[in-house]
Amino acid sequence: MVYHGVLTKMQTEFLDPIQYYLVFKNDFIHMNQLLGKTLSIKLVGHQCLSCGLDKEIYRQGFCKSCFFDKPFAGDWIMRPELSTAHLGKEDRDLEYEKKVQLQPHIVYLANSSNVKVGVTRKTQVPTRWIDQGAHEAIEIVEVPNRYLAGITEVALKDYVADKTNWRKMLKNDIKDESLLEWRDRLKQYIPSEAVDYFIENNIETHLNFPVEQYPEKPNSLNLKKQLEYSGKLAGIKGQYLIFEDNTVFNIRANEGLVVELNM
Repeated sequence: MVYHGVLTKMQTEFLDPIQYYLVFKNDFIHMNQLLGKTLSIKLVGHQCLSCGLDKEIYRQGFCKSCFFDKPFAGDWIMRPELSTAHLGKEDRDLEYEKKVQLQPHIVYLANSSNVKVGVTRKTQVPTRWIDQGAHEAIEIVEVPNRYLAGITEVALKDYVADKTNWRKMLKNDIKDESLLEWRDRLKQYIPSEAVDYFIENNIETHLNFPVEQYPEKPNSLNLKKQLEYSGKLAGIKGQYLIFEDNTVFNIRANEGLVVELNM
């Protein structure tokens, strides 16, 4: 069976194990059902997720002009501490920025390759943890806007990591940690503006991914260079497809590529 479409991050369901779906314009593919089967991926073009044109993808699924112009690619997306909508100050489009920034945000701890701190909109829990390949996570602060979450994350980055080691995550080279202990340990470093939003009593969330075989030495597939690849699907974790020959393919990092899938 052949499918054709633009890559966007896989949609997920928080079940045991996590369920993954690849969504194209005219197709909806349940990826878990492909485990153990041979999957071929071929690059056939590009389509910017904003303007829809066949232009080279620059970052985050956008062509270069959209990345530097559109409000949903502003610096505050990756650096929440730069948010200014709470001050009524525009970056690229104040109405859009108010809509996204002025809503409840969560500062969390997640353990994927190591314990890390992160920020997400409350509506994106637990999706954000799934996308990062975290096997356990906990909310530590819930604030009313993105700025407060951002400055809290910045403060805590001095004491805990803020990035995932994707190779360790994919190899499942992890150890369980007490995120409750980490939460209580880090409370003293939360900025005064956000400390009243600290979450005192909650429990860890545990996540189980559909992986039959973890790669010993993950080898990242660069579809822009290789153009075509075929292999047996052995697992899915985070936004990565894991293949039997240790090849891994990051769907999120390849958003905007138009591909042909054969299975």
